[in-house]
Amino acid sequence: MKLAFIGAGNMAQAMIGGIIRSELVSKDNIIATAATRKTIDKVSSEYGVQVTLNNRKAATEADIIVLAVKPVYYESVIHEIKDVVTDSQIIVTIAAGKTISWVEEAFGGSHKIIRTMPNTPALVGEGITAVCPNQQITEEDLKTVCDLLETFGKAEVISETMMDAVIAVSGSSPAYVFLFIEAMADAAVAEGMPRAQAYQFAAQSVLGSAKMVLETGKHPGELKDMVCSPAGTTIEAVRTLEQDGFRGCVMNAMRVCAEKNRKM
Repeated sequence: MKLAFIGAGNMAQAMIGGIIRSELVSKDNIIATAATRKTIDKVSSEYGVQVTLNNRKAATEADIIVLAVKPVYYESVIHEIKDVVTDSQIIVTIAAGKTISWVEEAFGGSHKIIRTMPNTPALVGEGITAVCPNQQITEEDLKTVCDLLETFGKAEVISETMMDAVIAVSGSSPAYVFLFIEAMADAAVAEGMPRAQAYQFAAQSVLGSAKMVLETGKHPGELKDMVCSPAGTTIEAVRTLEQDGFRGCVMNAMRVCAEKNRKM
């Protein structure tokens, strides 16, 4: 199996790194492209994969083509490579706002397309990727791609109608979490904790809390109640968060995020 990454930014590098570590595909069978020599030289040095500035060359040689450029470049890149892409190759997209039907129309003909949405925790092997296949994708094709995606986190097959929600709840949400960690750290610094230590405490608390949700299977509300002792410090903090509209603010942010994706 040969893979081509059209675009070699952070997400493509996270995917390449996970695949190489898993040994599902050898370095010799991965080729990556970028717009600049500086980027492909960096990718070649760090990952040992083949590199080229020629998107058409990469697309021609691959069984699976990952379109890892930014959404704004999708139209021009697809126009560049579509006449060398065959209906036996699998096209994997990772762009917000680009539906399966949009990609099918851009390529023309009948192509195997899997729309995905990974997130940046893939960089540390803890990503989650939504997966939407079109009708040309076989069960074997889908398993192959999901196996690749699970080398840098989890992969879940969903209906494309859920993709707007996915963008809000996982694609963009690392930014919300980073903001939350920063705010907690700022508050700890205000209480006298050194900055580096404050980030450590805040980030580890978020990591551990998320792990409790995933590993215990308990409802987040139940886990929250376990921390909130009667007349204690935690319930007082929770009361203030609710008074200031914490949950409503998060839900509103996710709503506008999903709406923005629908308009892209």
